[in-house]
Amino acid sequence: MSSGFLPTPNMSLEPEAIHFRSLALQMQNQHDQALALLAFKNNSVSADRKGFLADWTPQNQSLCSWHGVNCSTSGQVHALNLTNAGLIGHLHINNLTVLENLRHLYFSGNSFSGDLFLNNSSHSCALETIDLSKNNLSDTISETFFTACKHLVSVNLSHNSIPGVSFNFGPSLVQLDLSNNNILDFSMFRYFSPSCQAVNLESKFYGKPDNFLGCRNLSVPGGETTTIIPSYIPMSLKFLDVSHNNLSGNFSMLEFGSCASLQVLNLSNNALSSTGIPQSLTNCQLLKNLDLSHNKLQGKIPIQLGHLRNLTHLSLANNNFSGDIPPALSSICGNLQELDLFGNNLSGGMPHSFTSCKCLQSLNLGQNQLSSNFLNTISSLPNLKILQVSFNNITGTIPMSLRNCTQLQVLDLSSNAFTGNIPSGLCTSSSLQELLLAGNSLFGSIPSDLGNCINLIVINLSLNNLSGSIPLELWMLPKLSDLIMWGNNFSGEIPKGICLNGGNLQRLILNNNQFSGAFPESLTNCTNLTWLSLCDNQLQGEIPANIQNLQKLSILQLSNNSLTGAIPQELGNCSSLIWLNLRSNQFTGKIPTELANPRYQILRVRYTGEKKAAEANKCGKYGRIAVKLLYFKGIRPENLVRFLDPDTCLWVNFISVSVVQTPKPQGSLVYLDLSSNFLSGSIPHSLVYMHSLSYLNLGYNSLTGTIPNMFRNLTGLEVVYLSHNHLDGEIPLSLASLPRLIDIDLSNNSLNGPIPRARQLLSFPASRFENNSGLCGHQFKAWVASEDPSEEEELEGWFWFVVAMGFISGAVWGISFTEIWSGRIEYLLGDVIILMQSKGTTLLKKCS
Repeated sequence: MSSGFLPTPNMSLEPEAIHFRSLALQMQNQHDQALALLAFKNNSVSADRKGFLADWTPQNQSLCSWHGVNCSTSGQVHALNLTNAGLIGHLHINNLTVLENLRHLYFSGNSFSGDLFLNNSSHSCALETIDLSKNNLSDTISETFFTACKHLVSVNLSHNSIPGVSFNFGPSLVQLDLSNNNILDFSMFRYFSPSCQAVNLESKFYGKPDNFLGCRNLSVPGGETTTIIPSYIPMSLKFLDVSHNNLSGNFSMLEFGSCASLQVLNLSNNALSSTGIPQSLTNCQLLKNLDLSHNKLQGKIPIQLGHLRNLTHLSLANNNFSGDIPPALSSICGNLQELDLFGNNLSGGMPHSFTSCKCLQSLNLGQNQLSSNFLNTISSLPNLKILQVSFNNITGTIPMSLRNCTQLQVLDLSSNAFTGNIPSGLCTSSSLQELLLAGNSLFGSIPSDLGNCINLIVINLSLNNLSGSIPLELWMLPKLSDLIMWGNNFSGEIPKGICLNGGNLQRLILNNNQFSGAFPESLTNCTNLTWLSLCDNQLQGEIPANIQNLQKLSILQLSNNSLTGAIPQELGNCSSLIWLNLRSNQFTGKIPTELANPRYQILRVRYTGEKKAAEANKCGKYGRIAVKLLYFKGIRPENLVRFLDPDTCLWVNFISVSVVQTPKPQGSLVYLDLSSNFLSGSIPHSLVYMHSLSYLNLGYNSLTGTIPNMFRNLTGLEVVYLSHNHLDGEIPLSLASLPRLIDIDLSNNSLNGPIPRARQLLSFPASRFENNSGLCGHQFKAWVASEDPSEEEELEGWFWFVVAMGFISGAVWGISFTEIWSGRIEYLLGDVIILMQSKGTTLLKKCS
């Protein structure tokens, strides 16, 4: 008689017994699966800070309810999804391959280290999907893993530090992403798969990826190869992307063979050069998308491109093409939807033959040398949605015929030589979303029928000669986010009834006009505002306390007006404010301590692509630094000269960075200028909490008391101006120990005692401390600004300074001057190097 629960093979089974055995096997299988998952947790997870696997316990017998476990209808573990679980540990994949029905692993966004090693005795791997992207894998991948996992369809190991080894993938692989690793050699791949459809090798590769040419879609962006384009294109290849590498050589010498199936060819962002194209490229008659942008191609645009009659997208942007746009290129007009010739040296205009481009939706001719007014030709294109001809030399008036482009969404005519009025009727179909006319010579008033553009999001009319008031209809546009009209002759008052429901307005930049009246209370209703600039106008009255409603406001510029009253303490409640300029007004009272309230934004250097400018004023008698924030998207930098202060050098610095929103208040003001007002009282000690402060200007007020000994906590402070006040006492040692200090002015106060003998203070001229009757100190050097910043001189006896400020869309902060000086900032678009020569010395009273 059997002593076990299960029947012997010779026994006949009743239906109840069969059910019992099936249930027992299922329970045993569930138990085995649970053991495998618990073994993985114990061996691979050393830290689970989020408690993601808290319910993975032996006591919890509902395996399929465990967090991240996905089961089939029969109770078999089918997938594990631990994406962004925050798990830390050394990966042991063996514990999971015993799960015979496990098909999908999603482990992205953790901190797993180790490799994908499998023991030879491991169970057969049934995995089809593996996503281990964004982890800490840094070991070479064992060849046994891909040998064992023969059914893999999708593998994503991107954003790790894998150095690689031989990868032998099975024939089922469709998608492979090894981007952002440390793979150095293509020879590691011994791979050919007729089923492959997409490969992304965005990393630092060297060698030739010939073994990948069985893939239907080959993408190798982001590497550093010398030559990887094959000498032939397989007939099956449809998609070839080798963009963002360092490919060089003569592009016209490449051989494309029959390329009978090729539809997409992307060679952009390389260093290819030539004065023509490969003759064999015209064999690619199915080619739809051709991108040769950001190379070194030159000469005239090859007319052979006109033979590619199936092109829908053609980009030759950012090369060195010159001469006229060839009429023969219009032969591709049949299917052409996008033509991008931006950033070349093309001249003339747009040939009339391009009127046949009836399918064209996007045309970018910006940043060339085009001169004739060809917009009447373009206005006959019925499907045109995006028209960009900025930074050319086009003259004449803006043609009325543009109203025929009823699908137009973006009209960018910035930085040309257009004159006359803004034509009416541009919004006959209400499709227009961006109207960019900055940097021209337009005059007259804004047509009120722009208020019919109910989908308008961005208006930039800066740096023209426009006058009159801004039509009320524009203020009421429901989707308007950017109203940028600085540098004109607009007048009148900002209306009271705007942003009644919060509105979408994010940037209101109206500086350097003639607006008058009281500070508009209605602006405090614009709760989405991030940048408000009304400086250099004729505004009067007080800043309303409701300014605290603007919780997203990052930049507030109100300098050079006639504002009065106290600086409202409620400004401290603007939790995103990091740039405050109230210079040259008539404010009275004390500096609010609340300005030091913490902010929900911190500083990060990050390129954003949107341009702003900081004017650095270094040409005064002693080379002082002043900063003016200007929005100059769509404006030539040389046209900013007339907005510089009279004693300012003509050197302007451009840089673009970002501000990071944080869940906790960790930041502070970065730029604070309250100079040239009638402020009294002492400098508030609360400034010690402005940990992010880089620029502080409290000069030309009536401040009293001592300079607070608070500066040791402001380690990022680089410019301190406290001159022309009534400050007394000694200079605190903490001010002398600022590690990044590049300029200071304590002159014209009542300071006394010795000047601290610190390295930073020793480098400044005596003028920075003069007219303090009780102050004594050592010998100082006098600065004289170099007349030519590009002239070459011996380094001995010169002081080198690099001055820059950073700006983003809707927020701004000052980049560390000293970091830029020492070359630690990577995202600098343009820097300013000023040579200050020491000539002679001046003396302060010696200390007894």
